[in-house]
Amino acid sequence: MSDPKEQGDPEGGHPVQAAKAILKTKIYSKMMKKSYRSRDSETKAPGSCYWTAERDGEVKLRMGKNVENEPPVTVPDLIMSAATKYSHYLAIGTKYKKNWQLLTYIEYYEACRRAAKAFLKVGLERFHGVGIMGFNSTEWVIASIGAIMAGGISVGILCSNSPKACQVIAEAAEMDIFVVDNDKQLQKVNQIQGYLKHLKAIVQYREDIQEVQPNLYSWKGFLDLADGISDEKLDHIIDSQKPNQCCALVYNQGTVGAPKVMMLSHDNITWTTAATVQSLGYKCPPDGQEVLVSYLPLCYAGVQILDVWVAISVAGTVYFPSSEAGKWNGPPRAPGTGFLTEMLREVQPTTFCGIPWVWDRMLDNLKTKHLDSTAFRRKIDRWAMRVGLSTNRRRLQGQIHQPLCFGLAKRVTFDPARKFLGLNHCQQFLNFGLGLSKATVDFFLSLDIPVFQLYGMTESSGLHSLSSYQAFRLPSCGKALPNCHTKVEKENHEGIGRLCLWGRNIFMGYLNDKESTEKKMDNQGWLHTNDLGFLDVDKFLYVTGNNNDTITLSSGEVVNPHPIEERVKMRIPIVRYVMLVGQDAPYLCALLTLKCQINPETGEARGALTSEAVACCRKLRSQSTWLTDILENRDPLVTEFINQGIQDVNAEAPSAGAKIINWVILDSDFSVGGGELGPLSKMNRHIVAKIYQEDIQKLYETST
Repeated sequence: MSDPKEQGDPEGGHPVQAAKAILKTKIYSKMMKKSYRSRDSETKAPGSCYWTAERDGEVKLRMGKNVENEPPVTVPDLIMSAATKYSHYLAIGTKYKKNWQLLTYIEYYEACRRAAKAFLKVGLERFHGVGIMGFNSTEWVIASIGAIMAGGISVGILCSNSPKACQVIAEAAEMDIFVVDNDKQLQKVNQIQGYLKHLKAIVQYREDIQEVQPNLYSWKGFLDLADGISDEKLDHIIDSQKPNQCCALVYNQGTVGAPKVMMLSHDNITWTTAATVQSLGYKCPPDGQEVLVSYLPLCYAGVQILDVWVAISVAGTVYFPSSEAGKWNGPPRAPGTGFLTEMLREVQPTTFCGIPWVWDRMLDNLKTKHLDSTAFRRKIDRWAMRVGLSTNRRRLQGQIHQPLCFGLAKRVTFDPARKFLGLNHCQQFLNFGLGLSKATVDFFLSLDIPVFQLYGMTESSGLHSLSSYQAFRLPSCGKALPNCHTKVEKENHEGIGRLCLWGRNIFMGYLNDKESTEKKMDNQGWLHTNDLGFLDVDKFLYVTGNNNDTITLSSGEVVNPHPIEERVKMRIPIVRYVMLVGQDAPYLCALLTLKCQINPETGEARGALTSEAVACCRKLRSQSTWLTDILENRDPLVTEFINQGIQDVNAEAPSAGAKIINWVILDSDFSVGGGELGPLSKMNRHIVAKIYQEDIQKLYETST
């Protein structure tokens, strides 16, 4: 990594240092003026309703009467504050070939202002969209913040979207500008730009432009346009923005039917950021500086809150992967062989956020390393992990005293495991997305790596409740953000019902869809979700599934598949994914995938079983090493093992309808590229059902 000192200001009266000092003085002056204006604006009535379907609408903030409420601020206020307080701390960096290009907070802020001016120069209109389609990078974030500063709306778009999907998004957002990272994304825009009546410019920030177009700019050429717009004009636009107005659009990516467009306000972003910082133990200069790695798609609201806005709020340093990693459009590659672990080992993050897919890959690599070690080493690791799991479970029950042997276990097993993953400096481990199995959570807990579960949806700005060292109870998603509330409606006999959320993190509404917005939010500002769960007596939230995933059998019995699927994975450790089927059928059946190795170059599942799965087969006296060795009942030992596991699960079923009658092992593990998993590794049930329709039909043709 480049020496950060080389990226900062030289000492001793250098003209660059003097220019930055002048800029810092100007920023401070603007902040003082802004604070006086915001005090005056607090007396004015905000929007009269908690929601709107109009892009230029204003909403009533859920302030309540709590004197501890954070005063509402805009996104430009947030980054201006960071640039003032932490001007010379490293803010952001992307790796180009072997070198890091780093920006301090003062440089970061100025780059965002230049982007904002350039957007104004090419004709960005108030409340019109700027679509950003590319892999995470410095330019991605600067374009997003610059678009907001210029009075536009930032719209993140998945790199894997088709040209038609891009057209739908662009038309709804009234897109004035597309920002893309390479020629592949540019060609998508070129295919549809004839249909986009608002499109004024396209900016490409990676790779050389291969063919000149009248409205196409390189990143440098785009930023040079900023010289044509005065500071006064930009400041006037920034000052006119209100916290209860829209600044970002987020799409529910990969769902059935037409995508919904969700509007987030300035206050949604800045308040959720402040509440997250308050809930988690982030360091802040001068006491220390957070180091973060940003690799999950920034077009997801929760990812953006953590990687962009929280990082700015605590003056952390965010590192983005190299452009070579960006050429690959699949999920994060398997840690230990792909770019992710290489990055983690290089930059040494202090907080890391994974998704179930990533944590499972890390587990696979650690277990492979364990199985490849000597018998003596394996014995030591097993002892240390027993100590780690029992100690951490006692901690959850309130016991704080560590056994004397814990320090030894830490030195011989826990520290080497963290170093192997590149997480030896990490102090917080977060997980985005439901579906992280209890077995995976327990495995990392045994290595003294407590994985904090986050819960949220785009309609709640990506976050609503989270676990932390102060609120950690398995298998819960922790507690709601400060001054947020959760209630459960339509509870069943087990106390499980639909979750309702309230707080300043709740979105403004669905763009141009008043009907759907009214169905989702009531007059008191409660967001009614389709997620199922319950609260315990201490207000810990447990999410048990989604109402859209429930299965109604032909008998009329309604079954929640998630708890049953989790029990199958616990009972049968060679199984990776389980999906129950049985809608309008007489009984439940299960689709199973086995744990297979992952191709580090493509993210696709291979035919070879993981080391853990092979070790499990050896315990059964089976010699299977490939998936094909087991398919179609070719290995009676494995078949009987799975049958016994299913019987054990059925023994715990609360009713006859909740029992699994038939099952089948699918010929491939699920993957993002195959379509079975979404970009954050959530299972796409309707796609799985479509892909494996024949297998499902055979299950019901088989006699019981």
